[in-house]
Amino acid sequence: MKVLLVNTSDHAGGAAIASMRLLKALRQNGVDATLLCMNRTLPAERTEVVSLKRTLWRKLKFVLERLEIFVKNGFSRHGLFAVDTARFGNDITRLKAFAEADVIHLHWTNQAMLSLRNMQKILRSGKRVVITMHDMWTFTGVCHNAADCQRWLSGCGKCPQLCRPSAGDLSASTYRRKAATYAKGHFTAIGCSQWLAGLAAQAPLLKGQRVGCIPNPIDTRYYAPAGTEGMPTRNEVREALGLPADKRLLLFTAFKVTDPNKGIDYLTEAISLLMQEHPDQADQVAIVLAGHGAESLQSAFAVPAYAMGYVQSEERMRQLYQACDLLVMPTLMDNLPNTIAEAMACGVPCVAFNVGGVPQMVDTGVNGYLAAYCNSLDFAHGIAATLNSQSYAAMCRNARAKALKAYDEKAVAKAYAAVYAME
Repeated sequence: MKVLLVNTSDHAGGAAIASMRLLKALRQNGVDATLLCMNRTLPAERTEVVSLKRTLWRKLKFVLERLEIFVKNGFSRHGLFAVDTARFGNDITRLKAFAEADVIHLHWTNQAMLSLRNMQKILRSGKRVVITMHDMWTFTGVCHNAADCQRWLSGCGKCPQLCRPSAGDLSASTYRRKAATYAKGHFTAIGCSQWLAGLAAQAPLLKGQRVGCIPNPIDTRYYAPAGTEGMPTRNEVREALGLPADKRLLLFTAFKVTDPNKGIDYLTEAISLLMQEHPDQADQVAIVLAGHGAESLQSAFAVPAYAMGYVQSEERMRQLYQACDLLVMPTLMDNLPNTIAEAMACGVPCVAFNVGGVPQMVDTGVNGYLAAYCNSLDFAHGIAATLNSQSYAAMCRNARAKALKAYDEKAVAKAYAAVYAME
């Protein structure tokens, strides 16, 4: 059996990381898999990854798609990159890699990788098709996360993420195009979290399609606690990163740490509340910031902050997990964050809001603390309860144990192989 994974990029974004990890897991477990992408950074010798040819027309498709959104959104840049229409894309059915594959496994294919018309041709090809949903876009009109909006249950329209919402707006017209596309064939839609799979099971757009749930894989041999066999100790990692050895370190990481959707405002408030309730710990706690914009936040916290910038290296990211005592994840919308799974594999408990797929990962008092949504005070209580718990060492072990059971590459590869084999 040959499987062709398809993702817009081989490097940018959580879906790219997840698809590359799945590619590795499948190949290590006997599945002949290849990744097709549009934006490639890997060297040519990585033959398990193939890419579309770089052409001016390919770049123009991206511009034209954004232009349509700009015009139909009232000539506003607001939401220009928050929504996708799949108006333009590439006909991958003409490629040798497609012809040789038995299964086409689509991941995140927006921003002019695949159009809905391209999707129709894929569904009509007769090949088995699997779609891993890294967000809600597969069953909404144009958005990737509908937040409190439930118009995807009734055809979209009046989209709150558009500047000029109306009954027949871009979300409604794209929804109808998706319905026409999905009617051309059958596929299996896989949610990375139980939360997302549960929403997908309710979606009118996916009526008649098979829906399942499989988490993203991680290499639990690579992501392992400091001090385990072959790994440096926590103090050695901290010294290498220039971090203090005598503080309890909280890690906050995001592609862009200033992004309001990642909860930065709630985090700064939570740290302030934490210090008000526990002033005796002011000299004991510090925060480590990793992501674009980290330097601009160094003075925003009531405790010392160490800005690490945007971390592109997987090895350096592992070092940050191994160096820190707690992952703080105040994200306001998320599916099944790779960050939490990676931290847990490194034996790091997590404090996060009760949102999206996060409750599937974090168990209060077991491997961290699940705070009430958008409640900074409860988030502060969660930090204190976890760091000061007499069971902190057990929480670290539990975090690692959950990662081994739920996200290990071999288990995930086996689950996907079973899906590929379905008729």
